[in-house]
Amino acid sequence: MATTPGTPAPVAARQPVTDTRHGITREDPYAWLRDPNWREAMVEPERLDPAIRDYLSAENAYADSVMAPLEAIRTELVAELRGRIREDDSSVPAPDGPWAYYSRYREGGQHVLLCRRPREGGDEQILLDGDAEAEGSDYFQLGGAAHSPDHRYLAWAEDRAGAESFSLRVRDLATGEDLAEVIQPARGDIAWASDGQTFLYTVIDDEHRPRWVYRHVLGTPADADEAVYTETDAGFFLGVERTESGRFLIIDSHDHTTSEVRWLPADRPAAEPQLIAPRERGVEYSVSDHGDEWLIHTNADGAEDFMIARAPIASTGRGDWTPLVTHRPGRLIEGMRVYADWLVRQELEDAESRLVIRALASGAEQVLDQPDPCVEVSLMGGLEYRTDWLRFGVSGFARPAQVFDYNMRSGERLLRKTQAVPSGHDPAAYVSRRLMATAPDGERVPISLFHRRDLQPDADTPLLLYGYGAYGISDLPGFSPNRLSLVDRGFVYAIAHVRGGKERGYRWYRQGRLSEKANTFSDYIACAEALIEAGYTGTGRIAAHGGSAGGMLVGAVLNQRPELFQAAVADVPFVDVLNTMLDPDLPLTPPEWPEWGNPIDSARAYADIAAYSPYDNIAPRAYPDLLVTAGVSDPRVTYWEPAKWVARLRSEGRPAGTVLLHTHMSAGHGGPGGRFQYLEEVAYRYAFLLWSYQIISSGTGKSA
Repeated sequence: MATTPGTPAPVAARQPVTDTRHGITREDPYAWLRDPNWREAMVEPERLDPAIRDYLSAENAYADSVMAPLEAIRTELVAELRGRIREDDSSVPAPDGPWAYYSRYREGGQHVLLCRRPREGGDEQILLDGDAEAEGSDYFQLGGAAHSPDHRYLAWAEDRAGAESFSLRVRDLATGEDLAEVIQPARGDIAWASDGQTFLYTVIDDEHRPRWVYRHVLGTPADADEAVYTETDAGFFLGVERTESGRFLIIDSHDHTTSEVRWLPADRPAAEPQLIAPRERGVEYSVSDHGDEWLIHTNADGAEDFMIARAPIASTGRGDWTPLVTHRPGRLIEGMRVYADWLVRQELEDAESRLVIRALASGAEQVLDQPDPCVEVSLMGGLEYRTDWLRFGVSGFARPAQVFDYNMRSGERLLRKTQAVPSGHDPAAYVSRRLMATAPDGERVPISLFHRRDLQPDADTPLLLYGYGAYGISDLPGFSPNRLSLVDRGFVYAIAHVRGGKERGYRWYRQGRLSEKANTFSDYIACAEALIEAGYTGTGRIAAHGGSAGGMLVGAVLNQRPELFQAAVADVPFVDVLNTMLDPDLPLTPPEWPEWGNPIDSARAYADIAAYSPYDNIAPRAYPDLLVTAGVSDPRVTYWEPAKWVARLRSEGRPAGTVLLHTHMSAGHGGPGGRFQYLEEVAYRYAFLLWSYQIISSGTGKSA
C-alpha cells in the first residue's frame, strides 16, 4: 500500500435509519446522503442539499490532497494518452443515396462533428458541430441523430446536464438552422417516416423511464404531438427504430429478459401500431423485414442461445414462426442485419466472435471468423439496404481497430481504415493469450490477457483484472490505446469473462443473475487465483477494476477476498443493491427486478441480494487502496450509493489502504462529456494505481 498524506479523510455523520422486511431489520447509518429532492438535483446539480454538497465536496478535497503529489505523472499520462489519438480522426463514410455520411473531430476539439459529402465527390457539409453546440455549457453530450429519408432534415438530441434527459431538435440541412420546435424530456431515439416530415420518438417520465412513443410532424408545436403508444408496466422501457429496408417503423418494449414489438408502415405513420406477438415472460425477440416476411431474432421455443425465425408480415402470434437459422446450444446468435439479398448474423461462442453471411435466395452460408481468439469481430452494418457490401470491424488487445468492406457476392475485401496511433505502436511488441480458470462448481471461465512480449511475469508483477458480468453484456478483447499506459509500465491486463455476461452463451448469463448471482463473484475470484497459479502475478498484487454493475462486482469480491488485491478502482459502482432494489421510485428499479430479483415481494430475493450487496456486507477486513467515482447527475447509479459505501468502509471496515471518493458535481454515469476530459479521468485512475503500486516516485512523474 502507498502512504497517504497527513490530511484526514472526511467522517460522515451516522444518522441510523432502520427498515424491516420479511421479518429482518437492517440499519442504514448513511441514508441521509440521499437528497429527498434528488430528481431536481439530477437535472440541476446546484439544487443539491447543502449538507450533502458539503460532504461530497469534502471528499473531493480529500481525494485532491492525496492525488496532488501525483500532478506530474497525471500530466505525463494525459499527454501520453492524447498522443495515441489522432485528434482529427474521422469515421469511414457510409453511403446513402446521393450522400456519404460520417463523423469526425477537429484538431483539439472535444466533441464530434456530424458531416456528409456528395457520394460521387464534392465538398464537405457540416451538419452539426458538437464543439460549437457545447459552448457555454458545463456539460454537453450529443445523443441520437438521424437524417430524414429525403436528406433534408437532421433530428438530433442533446443532454446538457448528464442526466440522460435529452432535448430533441430538428435542423434544416438546406439552411443550417434548427426549426422552432424543441421536444423535451426525451430519451434521444428517433425513427423517421417515409415522408421526411414525420418521426417517432420516446418520452421519459419523472423517474427517467421511457414510457411513451409520440409522433411529431415538422412545423407543428411539440405540445400538440400525439401519443402513439403508452407502456403501462413500469418495468418495461420503450424504443423506436426503422427497419433496414425503410418500410416499417418499430416500437420495441422490453426489460432485460422479455420483449414485445409493434410495427406500423413507414409510409403511413398515423396508422395504429400492430402487435407482432404478445409479451411472454422470458421470451425475447426483435424483428426486421424481408419481402413479405418478418425475420425474427428470438429465444422462443427453448432456443436459449437464440435462433432466427421467419413469419408472414400479417402474423400476430408465435404460432406462425418457423425456424430459418436453427438454435444450437453454446452458439449465441447475438444479433442480425438484413439486406435485400443477404442476412448477416453475429455469433459468439466461448468468448470468440464471428460473422456469418447467408444468401437469402439459396441459404448458402459463409463465415467471417478470425484465427486469433483474442480478437473482437463486430458487425457495423451501414445505411443502405440494396447492397452487396458488408462493413465490419476487427480489433484485438494489441491490434488497433480496422474497418473492412466485404463484398458478400464476390468475396472482395477492402481495408477502409486502421486506427491510427500517432505516437507509435508495434503490435508485435505484445502477446495476447486465452486461459481458462476453474470455478468452484467446475465451470471453465475464460480469461483474456495481454502484456509486453519482453515482460517475464512473476509473483511481483502488477496485474489489472477487469470484470463486469451483468445484463448479458459480453466483454471481448478489443483494442484500447489507453491500456498501453499500464501495460508499458509492466502491468498484465486481463479480462475475466465471468457469468452474468454471454461469452459462453445465454446459459452463461442465466447462471450469473437472480439467485445464481454469486457465481459472478466466485468466477472472478477463480480467475484471480488462476492467474496467480499460472505465474502472471502474486497474491496481493492484483488491481480489481469494474464500473457500474462491474463496480458491484469489485465491492463484492473485496468483501470476500480482500487479501488478493493491492488496489481497486470502482467507477460509479452499483453497491447499495438491496436499498436500491427496495425502492420502486428509482429510475431503474422495476426494470431491473428481472436481473437481481424483487426483494419487496420475495423473501428469497431479499436474502439473495442481502448476501452479496457490497454496502451490506462490509466487515473489519484489510481492504486495499480503493478509488471510487460518482456523478450527481447519474440516473443509473445514483451518487449516494458510492458515497454511502465509502463512508461505511471507513467506519465499519478496516481499510489497510487509502479509500478515495471522487464525485463529479455536474456530470452523470459516463463522466464528463468531452473526449479529452475523459482522458483526464483515465489519467486520474491510472495515476492512483501507479501510486498504489509505488511504480512512480511521488511528485516526479518518473518511473521509480
